[in-house]
Amino acid sequence: MAGRPVKVQNSYSTSSKRGPSVTDQRHRLALSWIGEPQPFRTRAIARLFKDWKLSGVVTIGSGRPVDGRVFADPNQDGNTSNDRLPGYGRDAFLGPDYATTDLRLTRRLYVRPRLKLELVAEAFNALNRDNRRVQITDDGLTSTATNFTQIDKTIGINHFPAYYCRPANPSAATRAYAPRQVRLALRLIF
Repeated sequence: MAGRPVKVQNSYSTSSKRGPSVTDQRHRLALSWIGEPQPFRTRAIARLFKDWKLSGVVTIGSGRPVDGRVFADPNQDGNTSNDRLPGYGRDAFLGPDYATTDLRLTRRLYVRPRLKLELVAEAFNALNRDNRRVQITDDGLTSTATNFTQIDKTIGINHFPAYYCRPANPSAATRAYAPRQVRLALRLIF
């Protein structure tokens, strides 16, 4: 097993506790639009395309900070979910970017004077972009960057109580957001 000796974390040092917030996103663009097309002048064709609405939302954002966490308890405080990758501050890595396009097409039909029927077709992530993500938890974005192995090791006169496995890529995406989803609906308005 390839590894390196454990670096003891200093609980009294605040330098490793400083870092960006998990909600720090440097660039974000959100566009929404609604259109009611009426391109036809002929009365019969215009009536066929009357009461249609097309709308959409486009969201594009840069990556958010990711905290490189260690899976285990290297500082032996009894909590296996609070240890950070040694040598890195809080939220030191940048996660993947995000972009999605949501579309909605509706048609309203008048059944009776006080009764309307609305047909709805929606597509979420309509362009089916592969939006990768790092594991999301209650307190923000985290990544399990490396494993900790509890092994006693003595090199020369130095005693090391454990080893870290070498991380390949601490901020690698481990999951993805939902692929394209299509929803059809029928709404009765009275």
